[in-house]
Amino acid sequence: MPLAPVLSRYWDEPRSWTLDAYLLHDGYQGLRKALSGTPDSVIDTIKDAGLRGRGGAGFPTGLKWSFIPQGDDKPHYLVVNADESEPGTCKDMPLMMATPHTLIEGVIIAAYAIRAAKAFIYVRGEVVPVLRRLQTAVAEAYAAGYLGRNILGTGFDLDLVVHAGAGAYICGEETALLDSLEGRRGQPRLRPPFPAVAGLYACPTVVNNVESIASVPAIIHNGPEWFRSMGTEKSPGFTLYSLSGHVTTPGQYEAPLGITLRELLEYAGGVRAGHTLKFWTPGGSSTPIFTDEHLDVALDYEGVGAAGSMLGTKALQIFDETTCVVRAVLRWTEFYAHESCGKCTPCREGTYWLVQILQRLESGSGTEADLTKLLDISDTILGKSFCALGDGATSPIMSSLKYFRDEYLAHFDQVGCPFDPHRSILATGAYAS
Repeated sequence: MPLAPVLSRYWDEPRSWTLDAYLLHDGYQGLRKALSGTPDSVIDTIKDAGLRGRGGAGFPTGLKWSFIPQGDDKPHYLVVNADESEPGTCKDMPLMMATPHTLIEGVIIAAYAIRAAKAFIYVRGEVVPVLRRLQTAVAEAYAAGYLGRNILGTGFDLDLVVHAGAGAYICGEETALLDSLEGRRGQPRLRPPFPAVAGLYACPTVVNNVESIASVPAIIHNGPEWFRSMGTEKSPGFTLYSLSGHVTTPGQYEAPLGITLRELLEYAGGVRAGHTLKFWTPGGSSTPIFTDEHLDVALDYEGVGAAGSMLGTKALQIFDETTCVVRAVLRWTEFYAHESCGKCTPCREGTYWLVQILQRLESGSGTEADLTKLLDISDTILGKSFCALGDGATSPIMSSLKYFRDEYLAHFDQVGCPFDPHRSILATGAYAS
């Protein structure tokens, strides 16, 4: 399957982030087309295109926009979730760094569609270069008349605020993000009510991922049929796949949904020289892991789901046979325990104990009963928290035990990690099932 550079087609051009460069590549043509029609016609176009949210859940974007009640005399808000911070996920930051105007144009079109006069981009605060580039691009858009009062003479008004978060993974969850935007501690809300009814400042709000919004201008400009000519029937269009880890050429690979890892690895030069694939994540560290037997799984929402995982953010972390599965899972679990906001008891207490058990197992002092305890605690967390952080913490544990139980056993059979270079006998993947 060939790659499909749409969002990334001129990332490598000089000063690609400027308004002048963007205008050379059909910049703001989608906006002009959108503003010439009605807000409802824009929503219908996105529905017809079948664009699905690129933030992980894959919910239909146009349908999400249509949930905003009309004629309610309340202000409407658009919030872009740019708090990208899951291990392995790295598609939104390069997009905003290389072509911020793609996102800004998408924001204006989306705000017009849901009849919002105020929009926010919530950016992870540590990524200062991205923050500055976005702020500069927003200033350019204001100066050119694409933001502010009476945009392009149509009578449509929109103010766009770039907001820097304070560096909490939990604020990537949409309701925790809204609490943070309101100046409170970022913690997930109990739903219902959903943000479409009572979101930011208790008003109707749409929260979308960066890539979802950035895909909108091209769809409006080229039409739904063009978008559906790529991808699969239920998962149409193009998307950014992030390849990292033990791969020859890591980076962003924009391709139609439904491509396989085997095909992507061909573009990326394969697994690093002299090594073989052991396991990988299809959608970031919060998705169940896959092994080399899943190389030909179609990387769309249906294909990955049918194989037992989730497409998530398309963060493909590649690990070769030198990697200890137990150690990798421990590192991920330590991250989730640290980032748990503590609001929900199963997640707050469960992630702590998962780390204790995994540390014991990784050092070689665990027992086979610990494996059962890991699954028991994971089951206690799964589906019992306000947000998906707890579920994400259990995914690598349960899936790694499914595929690599023998490797867990080898740790206490050999009283330590068989992949430790300081041991006299090294394992080279013999414990991978």
